[in-house]
Amino acid sequence: MTTVVAFILMFGVLVSIHEWGHLIFAKRAGMLVREFAIGFGPKIISFTKNETLYTIRLIPAGGYVRVAGDDPEIVELKPGHHVALDFNKDGKVSQIIVNNKSKHPNARTIEVEKVDLDHQLYIEGYELDDEDTKLHFDVDPKAMFIVDEQETQIAPFDRQFASKSVGQRGMQLFAGPMMNFVLAIFIFLLLGMIQGVPSEEAQMGEVQPESPAEEAGLQENDVIMQIGDQSISTWEQFTDIVREHPGEELDLVISRDDVEQELTVVPAEVEDVNEQGDPIQIGQIGVLPAYEKDILGTLAFGFETTYETSKLILTNLVMLVTGQLSIDVLSGPVGIYDATNQVVQSGFTNFLMWTAMLSINLGIINLVPLPALDGGRLMFVGLEAVRGKPIAPEKEGVFHFVGFALLMLLMIVVTWNDIQRLFL
Repeated sequence: MTTVVAFILMFGVLVSIHEWGHLIFAKRAGMLVREFAIGFGPKIISFTKNETLYTIRLIPAGGYVRVAGDDPEIVELKPGHHVALDFNKDGKVSQIIVNNKSKHPNARTIEVEKVDLDHQLYIEGYELDDEDTKLHFDVDPKAMFIVDEQETQIAPFDRQFASKSVGQRGMQLFAGPMMNFVLAIFIFLLLGMIQGVPSEEAQMGEVQPESPAEEAGLQENDVIMQIGDQSISTWEQFTDIVREHPGEELDLVISRDDVEQELTVVPAEVEDVNEQGDPIQIGQIGVLPAYEKDILGTLAFGFETTYETSKLILTNLVMLVTGQLSIDVLSGPVGIYDATNQVVQSGFTNFLMWTAMLSINLGIINLVPLPALDGGRLMFVGLEAVRGKPIAPEKEGVFHFVGFALLMLLMIVVTWNDIQRLFL
């Protein structure tokens, strides 16, 4: 149950912060945000605030912010339609009732002849019992369509995504991934304040039980001075040598309470992959670095760790695209849940670290110029900036539709691989 709660909390935070970035910059640009959703599928919880419907949906596979004009509007009013109109105190149309008109006896029913709900905001038509007198009605910019007794706000063009500048649209799309990086920096800063930052020198922190380090007699706060004939001054030097000598005896000179001692450790052999994606054996002895409290170091730790993690994820992504890594290394929700279960068992700080890494991963993946992702849509905004005019909406729509179908296929394949791994 602990893992379930942790996974739901982590998923909720990662998706919420991502979509919140889209939401805030959409509203700052004056766009009408129709829905802010966490998850997909049937609604579990929903409420409306400040023009936006907020929903939590059943399937925990992402989320979305639906902006007016970003997708086809729900209602398209055309000449010949019969609608009922209700008015506000200023005499402007406040409700356009599309069906179930009998439930609104005080509304005025007309046959539409001409309508403009994008720019000039008016409806013209005739009452059903008087075809000689054309009527003109101004429409309130926040008027509602009523369909099956459900309200949907109209979206004048100046509230739609397409009406905004290239910069505003680009920022609205970029804001989601950006907030994932901001969240990661915040979590790493929090970790730095809670546990301190890793010491640069080769000083031992926690020694894992029954590990090669414990068997060799290493203790917390021991400082590695020398391995064989090589002097050691940094943690990176120490770990590099250990990784390069799996299963081999390493003679250590350590400093414990300012007294030098000699120990021998044999790193365990652990499977890993190299930069080309080939399986290799590396050495590990089961020890963590020492941590120290330092305000400036904590600030540096937050940004540097985010940068290094981003670089590692990008490297693996390039290797995947170029075929150096197999698609089998990818994980979907099932694989992430299984990994989260293992991380939760290892402690709260590791869970925070895992959350930060997934946040960076979510930000980077969404910036990849693939259809239906933020990066794919940013690509079209960038092309518009270069060309001086937008790509035809029909062509962009086909691109995103085909891409979304392929992404769903990839998700099915990855999920199937995750399930197979669980039972192997």
